[in-house]
Amino acid sequence: MSSDFETYEQDFGTLTAEITNKIGRIPKLAGEEKTQLVINVDKQLEEVRELLEQMDLELREIPVQSRGMYTNRMKSYKQEMEKLEKDFKRSRIAYSDEVRNELLGAEGSSSESQRAHLLDNTERLERSSRRLEAGYQIAVETEQVGQEILANLHTDREKIQRSRDRLRETDANLGKSSRILTGMLRRIIQNRILVFVLGAIILLTIVLAIYFNIRGN
Repeated sequence: MSSDFETYEQDFGTLTAEITNKIGRIPKLAGEEKTQLVINVDKQLEEVRELLEQMDLELREIPVQSRGMYTNRMKSYKQEMEKLEKDFKRSRIAYSDEVRNELLGAEGSSSESQRAHLLDNTERLERSSRRLEAGYQIAVETEQVGQEILANLHTDREKIQRSRDRLRETDANLGKSSRILTGMLRRIIQNRILVFVLGAIILLTIVLAIYFNIRGN
């Protein structure tokens, strides 16, 4: 997971460097070229926001013991993003003034603070919308993870049940084996006793035969 985060970091560095360069060029351009550059920077800022959201998701997957370093880096990236947005907003204000002057041929009556306030409100709405989308995505992913966990628990339960069944079968087989061994041991003991009795009878018969033979002589 940390390798994915570092890949996103490289993309973030490349994009922010391009955006910084373009923001610095906006006041120096005019006409259609400036308009296209403003639109392009706005799109790239949106890409950076989406990239930060992906980095946030990856950060949650990094083990807790390694997350601290990445969390600090993430904070610095967000601060850099805020600075870029402020710089772009200032360049947009200057750009809006110039466009308005070109269209009306005179200075507008609205003050710079009012335009900045309107832009702030617009950006707040855009950020709120992005947060809602990110929250919805996280909720969907959380639901999917929950379903996967439930499926895994069900599978584990079935495995445990099968293991219990196998243990019961094993216990039953061990019981049968124990009874068989006990019966075999009992028969072995009985056979030995029988051999001893037969041996004693044969020995007694031989002794009596010898005795009677000697006595008859």
